[in-house]
Amino acid sequence: MSGHSKKKAKSWPLRSQSKRAGLQFPVSRVYRYLKKGHFAMRISPSAAVYLASVLEYLTAEVLEAAGYVTQAKRSHRIVPRHILLGIKSDDELNKLVNHVTIPQGGVLPRIEKLLLTQKTNKKPARGKRAAPC
Repeated sequence: MSGHSKKKAKSWPLRSQSKRAGLQFPVSRVYRYLKKGHFAMRISPSAAVYLASVLEYLTAEVLEAAGYVTQAKRSHRIVPRHILLGIKSDDELNKLVNHVTIPQGGVLPRIEKLLLTQKTNKKPARGKRAAPC
């Protein structure tokens, strides 16, 4: 042994793809599902970052809309009903998930105009009665 120590190469701190992209959604999991789904022969790693960021944005929008409904109802927990009402109140989200059924979401509160009682100004005729046949 010559007594000279070898210099170690500078190692970068281990950071996940999600941390590097500044996202909460798992980029590596999205990339794995893209490859596993056989959507294309080759999948770029940046495609997974882009898709994860889009999914995170849409999730944040839905949760924000549902949060407003939850606050209006003076509740502390978001339930599927709040998600449905939040999505249906936003025009763009409603267009995106127009034909989607949310389990336990119910339906929008709406009463048909025909079912509402109509007030008429006509008074029944008093003097004439129909003759029996």
